[in-house]
Amino acid sequence: MKSSNISKVVSSLIERKLPVFIWGAPGIGKSSIVKQISEAKDLEFLDLRLSLLDPTDLKGIPFFDAEHQEGVWAKPSFLPKNKDSKGILFLDEINTAPPAVQASAYQLILDRRVGEYELPEGWSIVAAGNRENDRGVVYKMPAPLANRFVHFEMEVDFDDWKAWAYKKGVDASIIAYLAYDKSMLFTFDPQTNEKSFATPRSWEYVDNIIKSGIENDLILDSISGAVGREAAIGYVSFKKVMQELPDLSMILDGSLTQLEEDGHKVLMALTIGLVNALRENQSDEAITNVLDFSMNLPGEFAIMLVKDMQFNGLDVEGSDAWSDWVSKYAYLLA
Repeated sequence: MKSSNISKVVSSLIERKLPVFIWGAPGIGKSSIVKQISEAKDLEFLDLRLSLLDPTDLKGIPFFDAEHQEGVWAKPSFLPKNKDSKGILFLDEINTAPPAVQASAYQLILDRRVGEYELPEGWSIVAAGNRENDRGVVYKMPAPLANRFVHFEMEVDFDDWKAWAYKKGVDASIIAYLAYDKSMLFTFDPQTNEKSFATPRSWEYVDNIIKSGIENDLILDSISGAVGREAAIGYVSFKKVMQELPDLSMILDGSLTQLEEDGHKVLMALTIGLVNALRENQSDEAITNVLDFSMNLPGEFAIMLVKDMQFNGLDVEGSDAWSDWVSKYAYLLA
């Protein structure tokens, strides 16, 4: 299931306090999805890595209560205590936890309590883990524990990632390169021993790498360390194409109305570059000039450009050039 659809479903299910489990390959943004839901709903977010816990960490440490002459369990300090609080308890990497720790989670997930502790009513439980065939260190989840969740498997979807990347402010060259070669967004292969491979998470690392000021002669090796050699070489060569584009401000001010080059790489780089330029200059004049310019582009790139403009909240429908643009590309929109 696409991340955008998982976000919608999980957002609804946590209102009903149904425990949800999100499966997926490493680095595709499972935890980010849950955190975004908590932020959107203004909920607290507690990320609990069960693989780092001992069984007693969840259940608590037993001690003797001399006053009542009985053994009790000390409540874990890291779990939410305020009965009026609302949030999401995120149990990450649950299937990498040893079976004894998973067993301690049974009661918390099913009964919303463990030992002397009870989860406040306003909290929901969401868990996530890598699939058993992803070659990670995972334990087969016991059927009784698995049956306590509603399960979803998350897939990598470029359009979802691109929407996130625009909002996050990821460098335009990365968005353009992955739009040109979508296969490079996710290259994880559980059958190989490569330490570095491309995932949505590692492309976010690349964004930080190129914004860190690393010297040009070290940039290729640095990016390779995040996404692997093949993806790094492809990205660096693509970025050189993007750097050779004309001054995009000339398109926005109307002084450049047509591009002579028609290579696929150039047009992809140009399209993403224009959207990012318009995010900085959202004037009616700039939007109209870009729409006029797009009518000299191949149809597929004109459509992609306008869709990305609309997604980013640019008022293309209010432009003086909109009716002409729709007339020209109506056959592609049908």
